[in-house]
Amino acid sequence: MQANTQSTAAARLPQAAWAASRRHWRFVVIAMLALLHVVALRGVDDDGARVLLLAHLGLLLLWQPLLRGERAVTLTQALFIGAFAAAMVVMLNWWLLAVWCMVLGGLVGGKVFLHQARWQRRFYLLVFAYLLALLVLVVLPQIAPRNEIDPAIRALAAWGLPLVFVLMALMPAEADPPEAAQVIDYFYSVFLMLMLGVLILGSFAFMTLGRIGYLQALIYIVFVIAGLLLAIGLAWNPRTGYAGLNVFVSRYLFSIGLPIEQWLQFLAELSHAEPRPERFLAAAVEALARQPSVQGAAWRSGPEAGEAGSRTAYAVEFANREIALTIYSRYRTSPALHGHLRLLGQLLGEFYLAKLREQALQEASYMRAVHETGARVTHDVKNLLQSLNVLCSVAAAEGGDSPEALALVRRQLPAITQRLAATLDKLQRPVEENDSRIPIGEWWQALMRQYQGRGVEFSGQPANGHAEIPRALFDSVADNLLQNALAKRAAQPGVQVRAAQPEGDSPGLLVCDTGRAVADDIASSLLRSPVHSEGGLGIGLYQAMRQAETEGYVLRLESNRDGEVCFALKRATA
Repeated sequence: MQANTQSTAAARLPQAAWAASRRHWRFVVIAMLALLHVVALRGVDDDGARVLLLAHLGLLLLWQPLLRGERAVTLTQALFIGAFAAAMVVMLNWWLLAVWCMVLGGLVGGKVFLHQARWQRRFYLLVFAYLLALLVLVVLPQIAPRNEIDPAIRALAAWGLPLVFVLMALMPAEADPPEAAQVIDYFYSVFLMLMLGVLILGSFAFMTLGRIGYLQALIYIVFVIAGLLLAIGLAWNPRTGYAGLNVFVSRYLFSIGLPIEQWLQFLAELSHAEPRPERFLAAAVEALARQPSVQGAAWRSGPEAGEAGSRTAYAVEFANREIALTIYSRYRTSPALHGHLRLLGQLLGEFYLAKLREQALQEASYMRAVHETGARVTHDVKNLLQSLNVLCSVAAAEGGDSPEALALVRRQLPAITQRLAATLDKLQRPVEENDSRIPIGEWWQALMRQYQGRGVEFSGQPANGHAEIPRALFDSVADNLLQNALAKRAAQPGVQVRAAQPEGDSPGLLVCDTGRAVADDIASSLLRSPVHSEGGLGIGLYQAMRQAETEGYVLRLESNRDGEVCFALKRATA
């Protein structure tokens, strides 16, 4: 039992050390730099310096951003770390120490650009400044062609640089979020290491070729590097209206073996050419499998599935609510290529969703056309039924066999038969309706004969009797308006109904009654949407308004007050 407790405590020891290093990471970095400072001052030939370098490497392992500290170190990693530490201790010399300062400067510089916290960024800038000063003032003079460093400067570096550690310790602490990973920017790290390498070799080159002193050569190479960086910055972004190097680099990074412009053009053309979403998806996946860096692709959408090309061990998956896509790369996927392939999958998914929405919209449009046509035909049938009820009431009344009653039936039955045939024709063609045209004068005379003897007062004549109008529209609007007005008169005895031609040369229709005004809550939605009304003033007028809009006319409530309620059908003005 005691042995198990000891083994458990031993297993928890590395985790506790890692957790403590995460909480007090600043002091770990300061201790690591302090040991490196002592090693550089004692020299590479001192045995104690080698021992301190080993401790420096141990502290580096607690801080390092290359391996995740919460994970167990594998045997391969442990052997590599041990071999690296042994090589550093055994082969320690000034050149190796200079290279090591360059590597540390690159690691620290790579972390500077990833921190948004102000004090953390300043802390790592101080660390980088210290490593640069240690490299220039202590390490490089030992490997320069001529060691001309002033002893006073070396003494100042030996006792003055540790003051930077005090500033680091006094900085406000800003802990990383718990989920933040210890990572570095490899691009900036490599760039900084290359710049430090140019600094070292360039200063030595100036000393050798120009036969000048170390500090003078160092100043020359610093100005040369500054000039080169300025030239690269201007070439990267000229700010003169011309594209710089950043455009070419961006085009390269975003077209790694997969020209995204051609892919987008192909998807756009395929989206216009193929109306079926499943066929579009299958053709797009087949084209995706022919891309240079793609070996194959597989997709699934509901019960449908398909595959193109062949599978590899390097898969990039993408899924949304309608499609699951797997892209098999021909090569091992780097982070840039992985993101690029996932972007292509996301583009394909968005195009596929657009095709599905387009298909649903077409189906909804067809169903809406069927619904509107059915609603319009229903009201036409209702109006025809009301006309038939009038004829039946005339025939059933006393004197139904009189010459006047027979004349009324002979006038109404052909018109009802014609309109019933037109209504049945609408049922056979619910999507597209070709409205026949008729002169407004002829239609006006037919309307007066249809409502003769039903209490509708007709006034006025069309200004241009030969102007043609859509017959179905005017029949539907006239029947809706006049039937509603007659129904209103049945509910409100004494109401007078009048039909007239509006003023002007444009053909139209004006229907007025002397009843009560339409309620405000109903009038606000009337003609714009179906409304609930006991008198049936909702769906019929809404359908009539929609039909008028398709024919270039407008139906509106011209007047709405007690004693004068008027609806007008007129040609829409631009």
